[in-house]
Amino acid sequence: MLDKKTTHNISRIISVCCALLLLIALFHAPREYYWLLRTVVSIGALLVIIQNVTNPYWVVLFAIVLILFNPIFPIYLYKKLLWMPIDIIVGTLFLIEIIINRPKKVKVLTPTKKETKTYERDRTI
Repeated sequence: MLDKKTTHNISRIISVCCALLLLIALFHAPREYYWLLRTVVSIGALLVIIQNVTNPYWVVLFAIVLILFNPIFPIYLYKKLLWMPIDIIVGTLFLIEIIINRPKKVKVLTPTKKETKTYERDRTI
């Protein structure tokens, strides 16, 4: 089984891939690319939902993304001009989620060995 840190890193990598694919979708691409886009964004949205189960805000936002980019029952808007703002907003959502939910760095304090100070003048000969 994967530990929490590994699954979080995988989720972050997939979220970055989703954001990049959504950015590329703003340009002209073949039809197969949009099927790939729907699949990867749906998987990414599902991972974000699983990762943030305790935060209802992210769950609702990415549930909408999951429904909108669903490859099984696709929603067709038929005009690229309608999809472009959606792609920008969803790509930005993936990046914001990565930034906000990045793991906090924990400062580990290591015990230091206390050195006793010796002064040259205190030595007895």
